[in-house]
Amino acid sequence: MKKRELTKIFAAFLLTGTVLAGCGSDDKTEEKDTTSSQQDTDEVEKEEEADFAASFEEAKAELSKAKEGQDVDFDLVSSIYTDNLQELVQKRDQEFEDSVDEHISTALTAGKDGSLDSVVVAQIFDKLMQKVFYTTIKHEFTEVAENWGDKEEVNEEIEEAKEFYEILQSTVEKRDQAYETNMVDAINGGFEEIEKAVEADDELGFQLGKQVVDKTLMKTFYLAAGAVPNGYATKAAAEAKENPEAAKAEQAEGWAFYQSLASYLTKNAPEEAEAINSQFDLQTDVASLDPEAVNHAFIRGFAKIALHEYEESEENWGEDKSTITALEGALFIDLISSDIKTLLGEETYQTLSTDAQSYLEAVKAQEKEKAETIRENIENMLNDVIAKANK
Repeated sequence: MKKRELTKIFAAFLLTGTVLAGCGSDDKTEEKDTTSSQQDTDEVEKEEEADFAASFEEAKAELSKAKEGQDVDFDLVSSIYTDNLQELVQKRDQEFEDSVDEHISTALTAGKDGSLDSVVVAQIFDKLMQKVFYTTIKHEFTEVAENWGDKEEVNEEIEEAKEFYEILQSTVEKRDQAYETNMVDAINGGFEEIEKAVEADDELGFQLGKQVVDKTLMKTFYLAAGAVPNGYATKAAAEAKENPEAAKAEQAEGWAFYQSLASYLTKNAPEEAEAINSQFDLQTDVASLDPEAVNHAFIRGFAKIALHEYEESEENWGEDKSTITALEGALFIDLISSDIKTLLGEETYQTLSTDAQSYLEAVKAQEKEKAETIRENIENMLNDVIAKANK
């Protein structure tokens, strides 16, 4: 992978360590047999992941006919889904107590019998499968943490996470183009820091790199669903005036993108989560969709989550979790950076961003008094953000 720099805010946050030298084996014959066996296993796993990507693209290609006014072969799409994708979806449903399989299966059935517009079905399938690939990345990171110390196993899990990210990368690139962000670079940099951390046996470094990947993907889904001016809430509301059918499909797209964020917001900012869901719900008349209400609910929700992260950082002072949650707070601030600039101005955002970086540095340096002063400033500004976005 080509080396990329993280953005300034991330660069100061990530820890690096000395690369550990590998240990050789005295039993060369056993090593050769093990290596051969492992290569076979790796090839099977790579083939499985390639099949997920290929099946996803094949199903999307068939569903995309709807947008061109052509008939969709829903039997084919359902067959691709049940044969190649459903098992993965069901595993994530079980792990994350979700119901994505039910949503996808119901949508495909409704598309076939004509009770749901085929274009809407296509968007639901596409974006909910993206959620599954995202939660599978999270699953792989959990496996890394659980198997820490087994370098070979950990590296396999990281490679699998990267394979699933490749399926999502085009979505990240699209948001980068729309908002002039550099999320692809941030995610690639996060993975690089994870790989360095594994080599250095630096578990905290892994946790920090993981947060960069995870929260940047969350930012991607937010920019797609509820940000201004290119989120689907804004697009659907504008389209509703001219083309209600197209607007309904965009509302569905916004709803489906939101599903990757819904559980996180429901847990930490339930009122805001309900406000967003009620706007995107397909039972809601798209003509009444209020993009500002959606946007402001997202802003309040993520600002509240950032506040919670800083509270946890204080409560866990002196532990690795204090550093991890300090980074998470900064990443949630970055997630709504453009909104903070709009609500409070560029200067205030730059002050908040600088304070977030300074707070993390103080946590890492164990400068408690300095950290407390900075944290109070951050909390005051985040409360100002919430007040401004309280429509």
